[in-house]
Amino acid sequence: MLTENTVNKLQEMKLTAMARAFKEQLTDQNISVLSFEDRFGLLVDQEWTSRKNNHLKRLFKKAKFSDPSACVEDIEYHTDRNLDPAQIARLSTCDYISERHNILLLGATGSGKTYLACALGTSAIRKFLSVRYVRLPELLTELAIARENGTYRKVIQQYKTPALLILDEWLLYPLKETEARDLLEIAEARYKNASTIFCSQFDVPGWREKIGDPILADAICDRIVHDSYSIVIECKESMRKRKGVQTPMD
Repeated sequence: MLTENTVNKLQEMKLTAMARAFKEQLTDQNISVLSFEDRFGLLVDQEWTSRKNNHLKRLFKKAKFSDPSACVEDIEYHTDRNLDPAQIARLSTCDYISERHNILLLGATGSGKTYLACALGTSAIRKFLSVRYVRLPELLTELAIARENGTYRKVIQQYKTPALLILDEWLLYPLKETEARDLLEIAEARYKNASTIFCSQFDVPGWREKIGDPILADAICDRIVHDSYSIVIECKESMRKRKGVQTPMD
């Protein structure tokens, strides 16, 4: 009865992993050779590991990666891509996030910008940092809808607070003035406070034309470019083509 009460209390306190480990110890004939301190330590380890794993799962779910399987260990360093493994290794430590710097991933479509961004996002989550991935066209549409239904402040706050924000398809299309002002508000909120990865097919000089208003363009770029590491990914052959289904030879 005492054992059953103990298990019930552990579960009531939401120490479910500890409760499960405690029940397992009761049926383990070899556990008696361990001291009370060692047995208790094993119970704590089970609960700690379970909570850490659950925390990681929640972070991955909230990140909404377009490629949840991306990781730096699987990045392909083909010579024509011009990627520096040492630089990627340094960025995977996430020091740039603690230093509040940004990353500009520049390259043509199919160069693997999205995969690299998601891989760096995975590295951040492994350090239990909050991450959010979003395509810029989807973000702008979401903000436009939120402005109409009165939830604008709540929605835009979701993009101001993550430790790392990944903006894919950055300035793929020209912006309306309201969209440029939305991006300025996000850029201003994150400046010196959080890090952002920008994935773009266009180099920085081309951003101003996409933003349109020269004053807004200068304000947005000034809050991004000067605190950013830049990676230009070469692409002689699309990574989608390289990873596509191969037709067997006759």
